[in-house]
Amino acid sequence: MAADQETHAPSLDWKQGRVTSWLTTTDHKRIGILYIVTSLVFFGIAGLLALLIRLQLASPDQDFITGDKYNELFTIHGTAMVFLVVVPILAGFGNYLVPLMIGARDMAFPKLNALSFWFFLLGGIVLYGSFFAKGGASSAGWTAYPPLSESEYSPGNGVDLWILSLHLLTLSSLAGAINFTVTILNMRTRGMTFMRMPLFIWAIFTYAVLLILILPMLSGGLTLLLFDRQLGTHFFVPEEGGSALLWQNVFWFFGHPEVYVMILPAFGIVSEVIPVFARKPIFGYAAIAFSTLGIAFAGMLVWAHHLFTVGYGTGLNSFFMIASFLVAVPTGIKILNWLATLWRGNISFDTPMLFALGLISLFVIGGLTGIFVAAYPVDWQLHDTYFVVAHFHYTLFGGSMFGIFAGLYYWWPKMFGRRLDERLGKFHFWLMFAGFNLAFMPQHFLGLLGMPRRIYTYSEGGAWEIYNRLSTIGAFLMAAAMVVFAVNVLRSRRYARVGNDPWVANTLEWFATSPPPPENWTAPLPYVSSPRPLRDLRIRLEETRLG
Repeated sequence: MAADQETHAPSLDWKQGRVTSWLTTTDHKRIGILYIVTSLVFFGIAGLLALLIRLQLASPDQDFITGDKYNELFTIHGTAMVFLVVVPILAGFGNYLVPLMIGARDMAFPKLNALSFWFFLLGGIVLYGSFFAKGGASSAGWTAYPPLSESEYSPGNGVDLWILSLHLLTLSSLAGAINFTVTILNMRTRGMTFMRMPLFIWAIFTYAVLLILILPMLSGGLTLLLFDRQLGTHFFVPEEGGSALLWQNVFWFFGHPEVYVMILPAFGIVSEVIPVFARKPIFGYAAIAFSTLGIAFAGMLVWAHHLFTVGYGTGLNSFFMIASFLVAVPTGIKILNWLATLWRGNISFDTPMLFALGLISLFVIGGLTGIFVAAYPVDWQLHDTYFVVAHFHYTLFGGSMFGIFAGLYYWWPKMFGRRLDERLGKFHFWLMFAGFNLAFMPQHFLGLLGMPRRIYTYSEGGAWEIYNRLSTIGAFLMAAAMVVFAVNVLRSRRYARVGNDPWVANTLEWFATSPPPPENWTAPLPYVSSPRPLRDLRIRLEETRLG
């Protein structure tokens, strides 16, 4: 027996190393951190691509980047921000927090969870590696509209690698979505009914269901596009009996719900942060929970508002315009309930709260500009201009990324046992907030002045010059804000450790130690009798102390 143990011991030791233990882990917390760190690295690369784009557009008649290379940067930046940054980093939050918030010890399928991360990492390597492919990376735009994505116009391997990377990323997201759904449905602790779940769990559950519904559509479209390129089919080639509009419908049937995949978990983060730092219960818990489902449902009905200019006619255009307006109703419910929570609250403007408030303000601006482009007569004038670029960034970067940073500052003590520095955090917020508005507010005016979204240079003279220069300055301010965040992260190891619940929060993850042990819990969990189980526990302990 002893000989057998000596024989097998070396085969186990390699899994316990400082690096290899992370490479072989199935612990949901470690997988969540791997997702978050990898997404932030990919975010840095995508940000560098954006800075190159802004340098090219900073002045008229620039030849810093050729037209073809500009299109490659434009394509990979857009694809990376959606598929390598926002969606997976939110999956990282979900991986880390879902079991802790519902009182489970791990995800339902730990090995599938690990596999989803490795598919994600491989998909990101393939996407960024496509720059070194024959013919360079895809230059067909992140929406890959035919005929630009067909082999006649994109003869190299860039589009093929783009398709391969999205297939890998789709498999990653689908595996993660199934895992989230099964975990939330089946592994909640005693007393945690649906109406007692944290609002972040409502958001992740809706995020997962949406992904399960829409990802097969994207996979099917990508496969047909690959057949067109490699097997001589003509699904999207009008001259051969295909339809370019088929791709647009397929892509946007996935693409518009994907917007809510990216924003709903960020909304969930805000719904957790605001009541903690306002020292009030969330106003209208049920309304916020069901508005999450309402946004997802309405978001499935509005994809063709991206196709107002293709000639569908007044009837269809009117239907999708009205459906687009209806999305504002559940979204408005969330915003009004957040503001009602703040009303007469004992507000503490810590860094997580600043980013949550920043999300609200920026997303409202993005929502208001969305009303313009949702009205099809207005969209006919603004379609494919920089007005749409500005709207898109206000809703997604201003929404999702500000929510993500709110979550990073809020849950960092739980993940690593130390808080990030508040002074650096606030400097990060204000630099990022100012840079964001300077970068994207002028783009509304560029769009109104007719600047197309896919343009790599322009002539001297006119207002385009000053607006583009301001936008470039804003982009570099945001880059400086990211440097401040990186410094804050690197310095955080020096800070003193914090307790289990440094924010005096409400939800169950703060009952665990900071950071939690591999098995999550070292003490029996309290029975969940409301959406604020930790507050209830504190009240019971105080009542017991007072006798």
